[in-house]
Amino acid sequence: MHRLPELHRLIEKAFSEAAFNRDPMQLYQPISYTLELGGKRLRPALVLLSCELFGGEIGKAIFPAMGVEIFHNFTLLHDDIMDNAPIRRGHPTVHRKWDINTAILSGDTMFVIAYEYVAKTDPTLLPAVLDLFNDTARKVCEGQQYDMDYETREDVTIDEYMIMIRLKTAVLIACSLKLGALVAGTEPGLANRIYDMGIELGLAFQLRDDYLDAFGEAGKFGKAIGGDIATNKKTYLYLKAFETARGETAGRLRHVFSDPVPHAEQKINTVIRLYKELGIDTLTRKEIALHHDRAMEILHSFGFNEKLTVELIHLMEEMLGREK
Repeated sequence: MHRLPELHRLIEKAFSEAAFNRDPMQLYQPISYTLELGGKRLRPALVLLSCELFGGEIGKAIFPAMGVEIFHNFTLLHDDIMDNAPIRRGHPTVHRKWDINTAILSGDTMFVIAYEYVAKTDPTLLPAVLDLFNDTARKVCEGQQYDMDYETREDVTIDEYMIMIRLKTAVLIACSLKLGALVAGTEPGLANRIYDMGIELGLAFQLRDDYLDAFGEAGKFGKAIGGDIATNKKTYLYLKAFETARGETAGRLRHVFSDPVPHAEQKINTVIRLYKELGIDTLTRKEIALHHDRAMEILHSFGFNEKLTVELIHLMEEMLGREK
């Protein structure tokens, strides 16, 4: 049995041994830069843990796990361009450090590299793995399109938002868990159940990200606080606030988000105060807990090895920033 720190070491070792620096350097340096920023490597860890939970050999899951992580970082690189984000994981985004054209092309190359690693899966398992990966990649793009569509719509509902984050964020987390199950040779019914668990975990994860944009600490969050507020991004908090607000508070909320030339810092502080008045912080935490609990219910229904289950729970709590 591998404990979570050991799995993280295996993942970092695999990335440190991979050769991402090659010519032309202007293409590959941004890729190395992006992958060296690291993050928590949550998705590859989910792949390896799931593989082990279902009795597989994690050595067979390392390459596809790396493919998932590279794909995830590719999506972040392109998302940052679309959002004009200045910071990722506490460092300048690729399009700010280099330029937009470089970021687009390096991101495209990361997409290809991701497939190269996923394709190193055991050939007997590869058709099912590629079907899952292709389906996931398409859904992530669908989710990103919905996200962009919502920027110009004023009638977005919370239900529509939940569908969007399911596609944009949750399916890749679900893919990670199902991928590990497939590499372990798990039968389809169980693989689909662990996928469902991943969807619930992914929804909780994205809602937490929304929450931290308003109520997190910049040093820990890795992004500027209030970025979603400054750009009128229709997050769960935004939509829940407009659903909840009445009377004078609703008017204040509409005014601050409709000001064509707002002072960003003042706007962020005002919105956060309004969110607190409306109890949006509490309501969002409740929604996060709902999806977390659903994921836990599915996990416990499997009857996995208790020690391995604990490791996965630790990883889930790490994802959601809970005390372990």
